[in-house]
Amino acid sequence: MRYLAVAIAIAAGLIVLISYFVPALAMVQSVLLNWAIILAGMAALVGVFNLISVHGDKVRRREKGNIYSAVLLVSLFASFIFGLALGPDQPYIRLLVNTVIVPVETALMALLSVTLLYASIRLLRRRTDVMSIVFLLTAVLMLAASATLPFGEILPLNNLIRPWIQQVLALGGARGILIGVALGTLTTGLRVLFGADRPYGDK
Repeated sequence: MRYLAVAIAIAAGLIVLISYFVPALAMVQSVLLNWAIILAGMAALVGVFNLISVHGDKVRRREKGNIYSAVLLVSLFASFIFGLALGPDQPYIRLLVNTVIVPVETALMALLSVTLLYASIRLLRRRTDVMSIVFLLTAVLMLAASATLPFGEILPLNNLIRPWIQQVLALGGARGILIGVALGTLTTGLRVLFGADRPYGDK
């Protein structure tokens, strides 16, 4: 059974890969990708049910932090019921997204930036080298380039330095991260495709 799972996974991966170069296999590729989408959707649904089970159990046992679990469950069910009843294009749903979800995501990004700055300072206390200093300077530079200055606009900063930091340095870093993710995904996919890694079954 273990070898059958490996054979099916490798065959499916090879068919999808080869179909990009052989148009005759496009129909088979479409079927396999649709199956993958259905399985991914079911996996997300199982994850939601697991989330409800874990946090519901925490509320039932009155564990520490159960108030946050209760808020999470109420928000989850309320969003699901209103979204199902009204639809995603309804103005109230868009208002919910624009007034709750987007500000929360923005706040989390702000916390992430402050956390990176704090982590870079702690890194300097533990290990002082060139890369630690570069990391700290990069974090401070990105915060300074993105934050609104309290004492008004400075023309050279706003017209030259800030756009250069945002469009050159930040964009270059983002592209580097995406290239790294792409190479890592490609390597992992090839290892799974050739059976070196088998996350779908026993080793």
